[in-house]
Amino acid sequence: MKSLCLAAVLAALMGSAASAETIGVSMQSFDNNFQTLLREGIGARAAEVNGVNVQVEDAQTDISKQLNQVNNFIAAGVDAIIMTLTDTSAAPGVSEAAAKAGIPLVFLNLEPENLATLPEKQAYVGSKETDAGRLAGEAACSLLKEKGKASDAQVYILMGDLAHQASRDRTSSFKDALTGGDCKAVTIADEQSAAWTRTNAMDLTTNWITAGQPIDVVFANNDEMAIGAIQALKAAGVSMDDVIVIGIDATQDGLAAMAAGDLDATVFQNARGQSGSALDAAVALARGEAVDRQVWVPFELVTPKNMADYSTRN
Repeated sequence: MKSLCLAAVLAALMGSAASAETIGVSMQSFDNNFQTLLREGIGARAAEVNGVNVQVEDAQTDISKQLNQVNNFIAAGVDAIIMTLTDTSAAPGVSEAAAKAGIPLVFLNLEPENLATLPEKQAYVGSKETDAGRLAGEAACSLLKEKGKASDAQVYILMGDLAHQASRDRTSSFKDALTGGDCKAVTIADEQSAAWTRTNAMDLTTNWITAGQPIDVVFANNDEMAIGAIQALKAAGVSMDDVIVIGIDATQDGLAAMAAGDLDATVFQNARGQSGSALDAAVALARGEAVDRQVWVPFELVTPKNMADYSTRN
């Protein structure tokens, strides 16, 4: 698997004289915890690279605003663009505009719809979302077997924004892994989009609780939604010993919930690895270097047994 080889490429570049580059960065949302980690990671990596400045903009989950930001970057003549897509279906149009302007483009974290046909001087840096769902599904089944509920559990899924491939892939691979083996008899009772947010997840979980049906597992496409589910369950007086809650990202808030005994598992998404590799790719492309068209940073399962290993990694 080709993953973090870009660090070696940029190490060579850092040792040579080069004119200053400006990298335009459009982030899906500053309010999203993981997007914040990515933004901070880009800034930290840029500070390590000689002659690189980053201009970071907040798209506020608005695709029109994000497209305007990209057009402004192009008009300003930035040396490269990095973006986390507000709507992954907008990627082909963005790719075309950047290619026409001759400006390198790196999609980060949220997989572009045109991944298989990215033009020259464009790349994607992220993690295989199906791996995240698979790891979460396998963990859920293992925990259900420990509780003796592998044959009759009721499972609820909190999805991210349905415009994101990550949400769809995490959900489908979770269900495949969960029901593909010893837990094939479980019931997916409901799956709803909470758009990555804690508040929406809390509201949806409250609705599920109010409906009076048993809740054995809540799988959330990210830790923020998992925490919202936990808050709703605890507010309703549900013992966290009776419900398995699993998230994705291994954020600091997620790990705190795990330390408190509320979050049973999460899947570490390497924000530093993704953001650093994206910055490296953008700089390398701006300096005329070739990079891998797809750069994959692995997901890793986190449980109470190994969570200490991840306490400072995001």
